[in-house]
Amino acid sequence: MKEKYHAKEIESKWQNYWRKHDVFHMDADDSGKNFYTLEMFPYPSGDLHMGHIRVYSIGDALARYHLARGFRVFHPMGWDALGLPAENAAIRDGVHPAVRTRKNIERVKEQMQKMGWGYDWSREISTCDPEYYKWNQWFFLKMLERDLVYRKTDSVVNWCPSCETVIANEQAEGGVCERCGSDVAIRNMPEWAFRITRYADELLDGLDVLEDWPDRIKTMQRNWIGRSTGAQVEFQVEDGSEPIEVFTTRLDTIYGCTYLVLAPEHVRVRQLTSRDKLSELERFLNKIAKQDRAYRSAEDAPKEGMFLGTYAINPFNNERVPIWVANFVLADYGTGAVMSVPAHDTRDFAFAKKYGLPVRISIEPEHSAFDHKVLDKAYTKDGYLTNSGPYSALSSEDARVKMAEYAEKNAFGKATVSFHLRDWGFSRQRYWGTPIPVIYCDKCGMVPVPYEDLPVVLPENVEFTGKGGSPLARVDEFVNTKCPRCNGPAARETDTMDTFVDSSWYFARYLDPHNNELPFSRNAADIWLPVDLYVGGPEHAVMHLLYFRFWTKVMRDLDLLNVDEPVKRFLTQGMVCNWSSKCPDHGYIKRQDVKQGDDGTQICPSCGKPLDRKLEKMSKTKLNGVSPDPFLEKFGADAMRLFILFAAPPEKDLEWSDQGPEGTFRFLRRIHDLFSRHESLLKKGSDIDLKASGLDRDARELWKKANRTIEKVTNDVERTCQFNTAVAALMEMLNEAYKFEVRRDDEQHVALICFLADIFARLLGPFAPHLAEELWQALGHEDSVLYAGWPKADREALVQEHVTVAIQVNGKVRARLSIEASLGDDDISKLALADENVIKHLGGEEPKKVIVIRTRGEGRPPRLVSVVV
Repeated sequence: MKEKYHAKEIESKWQNYWRKHDVFHMDADDSGKNFYTLEMFPYPSGDLHMGHIRVYSIGDALARYHLARGFRVFHPMGWDALGLPAENAAIRDGVHPAVRTRKNIERVKEQMQKMGWGYDWSREISTCDPEYYKWNQWFFLKMLERDLVYRKTDSVVNWCPSCETVIANEQAEGGVCERCGSDVAIRNMPEWAFRITRYADELLDGLDVLEDWPDRIKTMQRNWIGRSTGAQVEFQVEDGSEPIEVFTTRLDTIYGCTYLVLAPEHVRVRQLTSRDKLSELERFLNKIAKQDRAYRSAEDAPKEGMFLGTYAINPFNNERVPIWVANFVLADYGTGAVMSVPAHDTRDFAFAKKYGLPVRISIEPEHSAFDHKVLDKAYTKDGYLTNSGPYSALSSEDARVKMAEYAEKNAFGKATVSFHLRDWGFSRQRYWGTPIPVIYCDKCGMVPVPYEDLPVVLPENVEFTGKGGSPLARVDEFVNTKCPRCNGPAARETDTMDTFVDSSWYFARYLDPHNNELPFSRNAADIWLPVDLYVGGPEHAVMHLLYFRFWTKVMRDLDLLNVDEPVKRFLTQGMVCNWSSKCPDHGYIKRQDVKQGDDGTQICPSCGKPLDRKLEKMSKTKLNGVSPDPFLEKFGADAMRLFILFAAPPEKDLEWSDQGPEGTFRFLRRIHDLFSRHESLLKKGSDIDLKASGLDRDARELWKKANRTIEKVTNDVERTCQFNTAVAALMEMLNEAYKFEVRRDDEQHVALICFLADIFARLLGPFAPHLAEELWQALGHEDSVLYAGWPKADREALVQEHVTVAIQVNGKVRARLSIEASLGDDDISKLALADENVIKHLGGEEPKKVIVIRTRGEGRPPRLVSVVV
C-alpha cells in the first residue's frame, strides 16, 4: 500500500483487474447456489444522476455481498433505449434518436464502469437494437394468435397535441403531459391493446405470495386491479339508441336512483348529449381534462357536472332519469357510467344537493325509519329495502341476489365481477418505438407479418417535425409493402409500441441475449428465474411492475419458463432530493446560475425576482440534478458509493449534500492510513495464529468489537438491507482501532492488526470495493477479495461478561444494576430485591412475582427484572 490514499489510482487499478479477469461474468449453471440481482435499467437520456448512483450502488452492494456468501451471482445491465424523450430531442435539436441514444449509452456506460459496479457486460442489451425488439414483435404475434392482443376501433385516449401521441393516464395527471407540460386532450381513436384483464384475478391473487415485496407496493397494485363484486344493468335511453350499461355493487338501492352519471371520458358522452348542449359539453370536458384523476375521485373534492339534456329509463320501475356527466366518475371504473343513488352514496348525495336533484330513500336500518325531510347525509350501510316495489322489506343481501336474478331473467343485467384494471393500450403515434408487425391489405384485411420476416426494422431516413402524427406514416418505403397472403399492394401499421413493452420482459432476455431462435432458452430460465432481488423506485409500482408480472404469466403460458412471478424480493429505494429554485416568470433555474440578492436571498439571474425554493426529487425538468463527475474526480467512486449508502436507509428519501462524499472520503482515508502505517506488520502477521486467550485486556476488547461488528454488519445487510447502520458500525470499529496502541514486539498484537485488516477488507467489499481489494492485497493475497468469503463472528466474542439490567417495580424503572452476564435468574432476583431503591418502592410488601427477562442474542444475557407487588 502506498503511504497516501490516492482513490483514483486505486480504483483504476482494480477496475482494470476486474475487467481483465472477467470477474463478474457468470454462465448458466445449476451446480451451485444461484442468485439473480437486478436493478431497473436506465433510460439513456444523458449523464447519470444521483438517483442512478443510489439504485445501482444498492444493487451492487447486495450483488457483492452474495458473491462473498458463496453464491453464483448473475448481475446484468442494459438500456431502456426507446421512447419519447429521444424523439422529442430529435425534433428540438435535429439529432436522430438512434445517434443520440447510442452516444448517451457510451457515455453512461463509461460512468458506470468508473463507479466500479460489477456487471456482466457480456449480457448487455439495448432495446433499440432490432435484435431485441424483434422479440417484442414475436411476442405480439404469439399473443395475437391467442387473442391476447386486439385493435380497439374507438378507444378513449389521452392525446398530447404537442407530442402528437397517445399517453397513458399515469402520464397525464392533472391534465398535463408529463413529458412536455402541454394540456392533454381527450380523443376517440383506434388503439392496439393487450388483454391484461384476462389475468386480472391471477394478478390480484398472486400478490399474496409476494412475501418479500413492500406492502405499499402490493396495496397500490391491489387498488389498481380493483376487484368488485356486483351487478351489470342496462338502462334504456329514451330516444331508443343503444342502452347505457352500468356496473353497481349496490343493486339493492336501484329504486333510489334519481339520475345517471357518465365519466367525461365515456365513449358515448357526446352521442348522449342534446344538440343545444354540445358547445357547453366541450367547455366542460376541456375543464375536467385539466383535473388530476386522484383529485377527481377524492371524497372531499368539489363535485362538478352538467346535465346532457337526455334521459334514460330505470329498468326496475320504468322511471325516467336524467343523464349527467360529472368529474367524480372515472372511465376506468366499472363501465364508466354510474347509477346515482344520493340517499345511499356520499358523493351522489353531495352532487344531488349541489345541483338540486331528488334524494329518494330505498334502504333503512332494521326497526327504524328515516324522516325523509331531515336526511342530512347519505345512509351507506346495508339495511332493509323500502320504497322498492316487490323487494321492499327484504334485507340488502337477499335483495341483491333476487334483483340480479330478475335482471338476468329479463335480459337487462346479471351478477358479475368488475375490475378497475383496463386492457393495456400500447400503441403510440411516434417513431422511436417497436414497429407493430401488422400489414393492412384492401383484399385480405389486417394481416400479421410472418415470423420469418421479423424484425420489422425502423427506417433511418425519417424527418422529425413534431407535426402530422407518426413520422413513420411519411416514409413511403416503410409504409408501402406487399401483402404476405395475396402479394397485392398493402400498407404497414405506422403506430409503434409503448416502451413499457420493452421493460416488461428484459429481465429474461439477459439470460440469453444472443439467442437468434427464441427470446431466451428454457434451460437458462429454469436456472436463474425468478429474479432473487429487484431494486427500483416505488414510482413504478403500478405500470411497469404490473406489466412485468403480466408478461411473466404470458411467457409461462407460452411454455418459455416455469414461474408465476418474475421477482422474489423487490427492494424500493427512496428518492435523492435536492433544493430547486424557481422563478415565477422564468421557471426553474440551474443552481449554478442562481444569484444572491443584497439581503442574502436567492434571486433570478434574468429578472432579479426572489426564487421559490423547494426540496424536491432531482430531475432534469427541475434543474436540481447533480452530476457525479466532479465528486468522482475529487473523492473517488468508493467515497460516492459509501455516502449514498450511509446517508439514509435505502427505502427512505435522501437529501443530497455536496459535503457528504467528503466525509466518507475521510473515513476511507483513515482506514487506508491505519493499515498503510502497519503494512510491514500485515506481511509479518499473516503467518501468526490469533489466539483470543493470549490477548491482553485492551486487545481482547478490540477483538470483541471486531466480532460484534461482523455480526452487526451481517444482520443489517442480510435481514433489512440497512446499509447506513452497517457503515456506521464500521466507523465505530475504526475509531476503536485508532485508540488501540499496537506493540510491535507482541505477536498477538501483530496478529490482531492482521485480523482487523482482514475484517475491514471483507466487510468493506460490498460498499467500497476498490479499497477493500487494496487491503486484501496488502495482506499478501493474490486473488480478489470477492472470493475470500464472508467473515463469521466468533461466538465466544459475542458473549457479554457484564451487562446493565433495568429493575422495574410495578412497571416503572426504579433502579439499574451492573452485573455479570453469566448469573442465573435466582442470583439476579436476589440482587434486585437487595437494591436500596427497590426496597424503598416495595414499601415493606412482599413481591408476588420477580421475572428476569433476557435478550434473544448470543448467551441470552439478562436485560430487565420485573418486580410485581
